[in-house]
Amino acid sequence: MQLIGMLDSPYVRRVAVSLQLLGLPFEHRSVSVFRGFAQFEAINPVVKAPTLVCDDGTVLMDSTLIIDYAETLAAPHKRLMPAGITERQHALRVIGLALAACEKSVQIVYENNTRPPEKRHQPWLDRVGGQLRAAAGALETELARRPLPLTSATLDQAGLTTAVVWYFIQQLTPEAAPGSSYPLLQAYSAAIERLPEFVAAPHGEAVYRGV
Repeated sequence: MQLIGMLDSPYVRRVAVSLQLLGLPFEHRSVSVFRGFAQFEAINPVVKAPTLVCDDGTVLMDSTLIIDYAETLAAPHKRLMPAGITERQHALRVIGLALAACEKSVQIVYENNTRPPEKRHQPWLDRVGGQLRAAAGALETELARRPLPLTSATLDQAGLTTAVVWYFIQQLTPEAAPGSSYPLLQAYSAAIERLPEFVAAPHGEAVYRGV
């Protein structure tokens, strides 16, 4: 399989770490949807990262859908989503909050980086910033209520996604949700970033080379 997209995208990185933890080998092609638009378009005309080119050539997109496919490939030997309804409900709650925070952070990045300063819409930035902080606050509460796993052997999709998203937020939009305001998220991210699967797929322009 080939994973297309840059690891500075939390969605691409989320898939890269998931594939590793599920024990699924893949090749990473670090293609930018901006600088490498034409190259990406040749692989997937929609130019959406992440894109996964399956072994039979089928092209998949959207991190959640790619991870769902990966879970099916890895079953029944490995899974990142719990099977029990209570545990799955909790995981879906945490993942939903993390992805909501991620979406709002990405919207802030795009508003600040793709619009000329005179055309930035501050009421919109205020709104999505408030949504980001609401999601981060709820995640902090969830961590206080029920800590997430901390090892490669026990890490699930809820913990993985939370860690990837929080690291992205702190790298790109820390002013919108300062780490000091969310100490549990900050400590969790720091611990998870030391795992070999995260080290092998670092946020940024690096290419995944394997653990």
